[in-house]
Amino acid sequence: MRTCLAILLAALLAACQPADNQATEATAPSAETEPSPGDPLALVLDSMPDEAKARYRYRHPQETLEFFGIEPGMTVVEALPGGGWYTRILANYLGEDGHITGADYALDMYRYFSFASESFMARKEIWTTTFPDSVAEWGGGTGAGASAFHFGSMPSSVAGTADAALVPRALHNLARFQSAGEGDYLDVALADLFAALKPGGVLGVVQHEARPDMPDEWATGGAGYLKKAFVIEAVEAAGFEFVAESPVNENPEDRPTANDVVWRLPPAYNGTRDDPELKAAVDAIGESNRMTLRFLKPR
Repeated sequence: MRTCLAILLAALLAACQPADNQATEATAPSAETEPSPGDPLALVLDSMPDEAKARYRYRHPQETLEFFGIEPGMTVVEALPGGGWYTRILANYLGEDGHITGADYALDMYRYFSFASESFMARKEIWTTTFPDSVAEWGGGTGAGASAFHFGSMPSSVAGTADAALVPRALHNLARFQSAGEGDYLDVALADLFAALKPGGVLGVVQHEARPDMPDEWATGGAGYLKKAFVIEAVEAAGFEFVAESPVNENPEDRPTANDVVWRLPPAYNGTRDDPELKAAVDAIGESNRMTLRFLKPR
């Protein structure tokens, strides 16, 4: 009898619990929740290696690509693919119906970099043939197709083919050498991107951002940073329309002085890697403060 009464009392108490508590417990997402099958970009990002995922907190690839309107099946020009951080994502996200057109700096611009050794330049000279192979490997045989060119040498067949162009952290060196009088590298690159896009195509720029109060002579790209007003003016001069900006890649903790360069920060750690105190300081900052700007090629 006592057992029956205890069971009845427990049932009554459970029935009296607030309904919203029960609903919250039933629907609260678990930390282990898998990405939704209806979100292909989230699934691709979840499949990337841990080393790549470690940069998500700073680079926000989901929010960035969504802001630029990049979708599966598109043809996307990626400026300065480098080691392929974004390329790996795009290769899998764009899918078999998509295409990545890699666009690297002009070969003659590399001579101004101190790291451009003979072996480095030899690799760059064949990069337009090796890049598609890398994309095929990163796409696992079911990813986007690929081709490549160097700025200033864009094949006529690329003109008007791209739905979007992604320019992540690539404008500062173009601006740096152009401002130094070494060549019209920034103007030529922007002209190539404009020509590659279809009318109505999107140009998405992510760039280390200098604060407006920093000296103009410091913010010419040599330290890695450019001012937002300068970037917008240069891109509009190439024929693009400025549409919108997003705060997604801003980092208010990054407040460099005129003696600082962006490469002091992770993941480069130039000049800070071997000093535990300096490394801890830049780790607390994270990656750079970045503008995220969307432009359109007029229809």
